[in-house]
Amino acid sequence: MPKPDQVVNPDDASTFFYQPGTYAPMDSAGFLMRRVLGSILQQADAQLAMHGLTYVQWLPLYKLLLCAETTSAQLAKDLGMDPASVTRALDRIEAKGLLRRERSTTDRRVVHLALTDDGRRIAADVPQVLSRVLNLHLAGFTHDECTLLLDMLRRMLDNGNAMRGDNAAPLACAGPDGNDN
Repeated sequence: MPKPDQVVNPDDASTFFYQPGTYAPMDSAGFLMRRVLGSILQQADAQLAMHGLTYVQWLPLYKLLLCAETTSAQLAKDLGMDPASVTRALDRIEAKGLLRRERSTTDRRVVHLALTDDGRRIAADVPQVLSRVLNLHLAGFTHDECTLLLDMLRRMLDNGNAMRGDNAAPLACAGPDGNDN
């Protein structure tokens, strides 16, 4: 059994935290992260339902607020979504009058996406909703624990990217605070 302060070394199975003989799905980091994400999205969806939006719609809507100069292909890549799913979501957002598609004047194959005034107004509600939902999920955590949690999740993401040989760049645009999303 590894020591509590032992660092996991991918080249040394004796240091692994998870062991096949004692693996319990309910204690899996992946399972718990999926459950937490599901809870966050369910609560955010409930609060954004007043605008008639679901996660699949408010996520690209908010991304468009942050990064006005984008296409559906770039949006799908940035959000890690299937391009067909993004197209369907954009169709619904456009039908609600929150988005316009504008064909490029220099390349007819390119369609730019632009939020309408209503789209910008509704997308501006997303950070308030997400902040509230996330803060409620973090109730009882110290600010240092929140920072540690984020650091550890980023390290896990970096490890996953390294396993794929992927040097995943941050999303294409900076957020409202000037940092990459």
